[in-house]
Amino acid sequence: MTAGARRTAARRAGRQAGPAPDVFAPRGGNDRADGPVPLHRLDVPAPHLLPFAIGSFDTIGPLSRAGFPHRHSFHEIVYVTGGTGTHVLDEDRRPLCPPHLCFITPGQVHYWDRVSGLRGWVILFTDDFLLAHPGDRDALTALGERPWTRPGPDDAARLAGLVGEMLREYDERAPSFTSVLQAQLHILIARALRMSAPRDTPGPAGASGSGEAEGPSGSRRADFASGRAALVAREFTRLLAQPGSAGRSVRSYADELGVSVGHLAELVKRSTGRTPGQLIRHAQTVEAKRLLSGSGLTVAQVARRVGFGDPAYFCRFFRRETGLSPGDFRRAADGAGGIHHDLRAESIEAPRLPE
Repeated sequence: MTAGARRTAARRAGRQAGPAPDVFAPRGGNDRADGPVPLHRLDVPAPHLLPFAIGSFDTIGPLSRAGFPHRHSFHEIVYVTGGTGTHVLDEDRRPLCPPHLCFITPGQVHYWDRVSGLRGWVILFTDDFLLAHPGDRDALTALGERPWTRPGPDDAARLAGLVGEMLREYDERAPSFTSVLQAQLHILIARALRMSAPRDTPGPAGASGSGEAEGPSGSRRADFASGRAALVAREFTRLLAQPGSAGRSVRSYADELGVSVGHLAELVKRSTGRTPGQLIRHAQTVEAKRLLSGSGLTVAQVARRVGFGDPAYFCRFFRRETGLSPGDFRRAADGAGGIHHDLRAESIEAPRLPE
């Protein structure tokens, strides 16, 4: 009997399959109190062929319900069907009231706080798994900005059926199963966008009088310029969201995207209403908050990780952006229950092998 058949038989018999600790793996760092927020990477048998995993909290393994702050190098979709406690995503604490559908993007810090009876399904994948539907990456970015969705009864039934189909496809691994899983994931993301969209969102606006004066060719040029700006802005924000990117300069991003600094500023401003510098400062602030509330790093160490060589300048920057000093922010987060990194727990940070 294959491993997939054994898991299927276990579910049908009402038993829980054993944990699969190879799905999550450590990436750099250590578990000391002064270490960084741990980073999980997706460790599957053939990541170049199938950078994807799906299962229950039990079959994925104990780190799928980790009670200490950590982040991922991959996407995670969690469909919670039972349990009590709180899920913390960055600074947002959400009491569990199943069913919940949650999207966690690479680089976000999250953990499960004092949960009991946690049940549901976990879907893990990297950007490589989205190649068949590249637009899904932008959809996931949008869903990550409003990560928690509580489906109604009809949507919950559809989600349960879709996730069940994905589980069967993953377990049975019939011919072309990867393509089927990519299509099913695409459907799941599309349905999540529908569920999370405001119900009173108006449709596209009609053409304005200025459009008539401009003419069809002018409209096409405007649409192309707008699309180009949105594309560059999305790539910029994607790069900015990657772990360790908060301290980079505008020029380094412009070089990677193949545009000049001035052109990058123009396109990003047109698409987002903010300059690259403003977005970088926002990313630095968010990353600093994550590290201050989710790790034991000193203020000086946090400063270096977000691109500040001078801790005093970092403190002035942080106070200007948040209204609090780093120390005051950490104490406030600690008092609100923002730090629950139990160093007695087995760390995801495995010791490095001697060179």
